[in-house]
Amino acid sequence: MLGGTGEQGRGLARRFALAGHRVVIGSRSAGRAQTAADELGGGPVSGAGNADAAAKADVVIVAVPWEGHKELLQELAPVLAGKVVVDCVNPLGFDKQGAYALAVEEGSAAQQAAAVLPDSRVVAAFHHVSAVLLLDETVASVDTDILVLGDDREATDLVQDLVARIPGMRGIYAGRLRNAHQVEALTANLISVNRRYKAHAGLRVTDV
Repeated sequence: MLGGTGEQGRGLARRFALAGHRVVIGSRSAGRAQTAADELGGGPVSGAGNADAAAKADVVIVAVPWEGHKELLQELAPVLAGKVVVDCVNPLGFDKQGAYALAVEEGSAAQQAAAVLPDSRVVAAFHHVSAVLLLDETVASVDTDILVLGDDREATDLVQDLVARIPGMRGIYAGRLRNAHQVEALTANLISVNRRYKAHAGLRVTDV
């Protein structure tokens, strides 16, 4: 879990640990990563530096801030070779009018990851799930659909199966990585929904 000390990373780590997976939280500071793991109760959750966390994992989730996204992945490209890399980064800006999508040279954060990691199997997912709900111990079921995008069918199937391990979640295939921009950008709309209605909105895909 790269960037696992942030709220989204810690929330996903908590839910996957509850589902029975061993989770390694990664951070630039191994000590900070271990502190985050300890706060989640330890057990199947441990902390490490980003490179060590990536080396230990079969599936690597990238939940780092957009500002450091490309630099970190370039640094870890050799370690991430051959692995399924799940990118859930949303390139967003904020001003007085609220959140808005940023332009990305490669098209999207997921496409940037794929360009930087040619030897990895990049999948886009987990963009719209509320970190507040993931971390809330009173919430047993996180009732939302997760849009899963990628160019490798085996990898997207794997991620959909992982999503299904979290009670209440469904993984819905939503196209190839070239369609990731609008999925990432939709997060800005959900932030507006949440602010207006004081909610933690997610998505449901009907008739599937």
